[in-house]
Amino acid sequence: MNARVTRFEGSPSDLDKGIKLIKDTIMPSAKKMSGFKNGYWFIDRASGKGMAVTLFDNEASMRGSETAAEESRAQATRAGFRMIGVERYEVVAQT
Repeated sequence: MNARVTRFEGSPSDLDKGIKLIKDTIMPSAKKMSGFKNGYWFIDRASGKGMAVTLFDNEASMRGSETAAEESRAQATRAGFRMIGVERYEVVAQT
């Protein structure tokens, strides 16, 4: 299993708009990605920082979803959020 971790930030006052975007647009798009297993989106309301962790069956599925993930990040950017970074990992343990 592989994970993509995306870090972002925005104004704390815009977080509800961002949450709506995640729930209405980004989550449904992620669910359509080949090999998608699960996703988690985290926010810190005080700082406006957040993180998304999306899990995939394997590295090939994760890499194959890059174009769709780039579009999701572009949507978040247009909504006023700044992408801090994107990292990719192999998941080596899970409970």
